[in-house]
Amino acid sequence: MERPILYITITNHGFGHATRTASIAATIQKLCPEILLILVTTAPRWLLESYIKGDFILRQRAFDLGVIQTDSLTMDKSETLAKLKEIRKNQNSLIASEVNFIRQNRVNLILADIPFLAAGFAKAANIPCWMMSNFGWDFIYRDWGGEFIEIADWINDWYAKSDRLFRFPFHEPMPAFTNITDVGLTGSSPSYTAEELRANWGITAPQEKTILLTFGGLGLQEIPYNNIDKFSDWQFITFDSSAPDLPNLVKVTNRQYRPVDFMQICGRVISKPGYSTFAEATRLELPIITIPRDDFAEAVLLLEGIKNYNQHQIINPKDFFQGNWDFLHDSPQPSKQNQPLAKDGNETIAKSVINYFQSM
Repeated sequence: MERPILYITITNHGFGHATRTASIAATIQKLCPEILLILVTTAPRWLLESYIKGDFILRQRAFDLGVIQTDSLTMDKSETLAKLKEIRKNQNSLIASEVNFIRQNRVNLILADIPFLAAGFAKAANIPCWMMSNFGWDFIYRDWGGEFIEIADWINDWYAKSDRLFRFPFHEPMPAFTNITDVGLTGSSPSYTAEELRANWGITAPQEKTILLTFGGLGLQEIPYNNIDKFSDWQFITFDSSAPDLPNLVKVTNRQYRPVDFMQICGRVISKPGYSTFAEATRLELPIITIPRDDFAEAVLLLEGIKNYNQHQIINPKDFFQGNWDFLHDSPQPSKQNQPLAKDGNETIAKSVINYFQSM
């Protein structure tokens, strides 16, 4: 029997889609090493390798763009619209070139998070396209109105051509999809013990006074690090290489470490609303401090999700950017729901993929 080949295409937006998809790809590889993974993304190889320990093929292509941003909170809607119009104009040639690659490499199944043109690749190549996400890009763009309505309709039509959706928690209804399987939280688990992390990074503060700052692959330009001086007996952990050198700020620059590795030794994480961070923190029952985002429709769903299923503090952006971080002295709010979310999203999707290949 020929080796089963899985083509995984990832939306071109920050690091969150890449890391949550890589954690699922790693589970597929662990459960069935003979499946060959082709990851199609502009995310850097080092990021994917920090999740996927075995071999994979990286094809650096982008078929969507999400939202063009200068950092994790600042969006350029006009440039986003111009790029989307360009993709729509060139969609036939984008599909044709990718279908050629898919056929040449004998791909059996497409898994997409969540580029809409992937459904076009699958139809033209006569193979299934399964998608996975907690939202579609049509949902984000439709909320912006104007010319984005037409773009959202176009994307919706592509999503409707996919064969299946694995819908993550913290989701919008995703009405374009007709065959929906709801799954538990996805994400990775720490690769190091708490003792190793504390020893290797000189972390001596107690867990309740150890704070993880993470704002995704796009970072945040205006983090007021000077507030850290007011918490001299606390320790803060950041992946921001441009952060200042402060005695109680640990800068993680070694790319084999990930935010999820440090979550186990922290009392709270401060983050923008983002599915990957929220899901991994909720899997590890780590309280979340976050700020609202009024211009990104997914953020409302994420904030509602952590209110229901995790301890949380939702703070005013002014308190974060201009305040003195007194919110760190407050206790998080408890979750509203007593019943926790399932944490088996990776395994559910991985087993479905493996079962598909075994049934061929």
